[in-house]
Amino acid sequence: MTNEIPILKVEKLSVYQGSYPAVRDVSFELLTGTNTAIVGPNGAGKSTLVQAILDLIPRSAGKVELFGRSLSRLGDLRHKLGYMPQHFIFDRSFPISVSELVGLGWVQEQRIGDWRLGAREDGKRKFSLSSFREYRQEKIAAITTALRRTDTYHLRNQAIGTLSGGQLKRVLLAYCLVIPRKLLVLDEAFAGVDVQGTADFYTLLNDLKQEEDWTILQVSHDINMVSQFCDRVICLNQTIICTGVPSIALSPQNLLATYGPGFSHYQHHH
Repeated sequence: MTNEIPILKVEKLSVYQGSYPAVRDVSFELLTGTNTAIVGPNGAGKSTLVQAILDLIPRSAGKVELFGRSLSRLGDLRHKLGYMPQHFIFDRSFPISVSELVGLGWVQEQRIGDWRLGAREDGKRKFSLSSFREYRQEKIAAITTALRRTDTYHLRNQAIGTLSGGQLKRVLLAYCLVIPRKLLVLDEAFAGVDVQGTADFYTLLNDLKQEEDWTILQVSHDINMVSQFCDRVICLNQTIICTGVPSIALSPQNLLATYGPGFSHYQHHH
């Protein structure tokens, strides 16, 4: 047994859409440094579960703790959470570059440390040109590093509306990487990416996980990639059907119980 406080703890979480139980009585924990995948058929409640965990939609019942705190008490720890949605919806004509988008993530973090802009111990602000220069230099360095590590530096001046699906996913990963994170949540982050792009992204994600000591929770349809890169698997169909290491959770019997007789069709195809 371990006394380690889980990064994420979900207890008896349920989400009802009217009288329909989209997610029912789900409980699990994530320990530091693990990569856990949620798999299941379309309509199984995977995205609903993730959105309820992140407080993006209301829970009908149950509790969620992140970093040992309730969601309402996260405070500055909220910045330790990175999220990549299934669909990043934006106006493709909006004039924002890749560097500017990634920089938005860094600005959020720096609001915590306002001393960089000249805040004094007495709480009063004193503008300092040297402090502003330091702030800008650190921001540019952080953006540059994040873009280089996700192989998107060459796109830095490109408008985000011109990016391909795979390029946009890497830029969003750079957004998550621009400040230190503890937990990264990906909701079918590889949707719309071709087979080779998905394999490359999984490899990159695994490398960054090791370097950053991330804990990852991801929704995925790609059973092959999950079995190769993930430590734990949660098989979900409204409620948890089974959970465990990939070699056990992804057995033919468990996949049949999760997906039904047509489970073979849920292997990753494009």
